[in-house]
Amino acid sequence: MEVEVDEITKAIILLVRAGVFMRIAFCFLRMMGDEDESPMYKKRAIHAGVFYIIAESIWQLKDIVFYYYA
Repeated sequence: MEVEVDEITKAIILLVRAGVFMRIAFCFLRMMGDEDESPMYKKRAIHAGVFYIIAESIWQLKDIVFYYYA
């Protein structure tokens, strides 16, 4: 069971990383295509980057807690 949980965790991390990368790429492409809405997509790209930092921090904190209590 422990191996399954580890595999699911790695899959979720991979999906989060891929999703954030795709969101930032989409925002940059939209910024290049539409100059009027550029500030809005820049803000969305920054929010996606902040989400990525928070998501990675949560996984690191989870690993620290499991290491400490295991």
